[in-house]
Amino acid sequence: MFIIMIRTLILYISVIFSLRVMGKRQIGELQPSELVVAIMISDLATVPMESVNIPLTAGVIPVFTLVIAEVITSFLCLKSRKVRRIISGEPSIVIYDGVIIEKEMRRLRFNINDLLEELRLNNCHDISDVAVAVIETSGKLSVIPRDHARSVTVEDLGLTDVRSEGLPCTVISDGELNETELKRSGKSLKWLKDELKKNGIDDMKDVFIASVDAEGELFIQKKGEG
Repeated sequence: MFIIMIRTLILYISVIFSLRVMGKRQIGELQPSELVVAIMISDLATVPMESVNIPLTAGVIPVFTLVIAEVITSFLCLKSRKVRRIISGEPSIVIYDGVIIEKEMRRLRFNINDLLEELRLNNCHDISDVAVAVIETSGKLSVIPRDHARSVTVEDLGLTDVRSEGLPCTVISDGELNETELKRSGKSLKWLKDELKKNGIDDMKDVFIASVDAEGELFIQKKGEG
């Protein structure tokens, strides 16, 4: 029993390491080659788990071999458009200027119901409102609406006094100071401590989360407030 647990943990760590090496995109939008590798890795990793008679290397070596092959393939796709087209394919335009391109739909074996479903998921309910719709190499549908159907922007409204938006800097998380985020926020440690004291907080360990937004304002939530 103990041996099986150790073997399983080793394979688990190997698979996690493999996915980290392949990059973050493998966790999100999978290309065809990446999907194949992910499926094969899951199958190969389970083989040594099922029987202690099978050497552990029978699962680890093939997994790492696939990872190396995928990294090389990704590098070739990065450097060569021809290789990228062969391995991953190319985006396909299925709607142009409010008109469905039937020939492309047939070539992709993409039916009208699937297209309408993807349009609804993109908050588009009328084909005539679509300027361009593209099926990406990952299989997702990207929709560019016509001018009259797109969302109103700040520029359209002519507003000038608009609050800046950006990724907040989480300077404290569960009582721990994140120096990298504090530096990115452009604030000093002294400023942070002063702000905490203004809110009646003397110890950072009492803070569940603290973040600095694009306007330089500090949001604080103490532990136990949730």
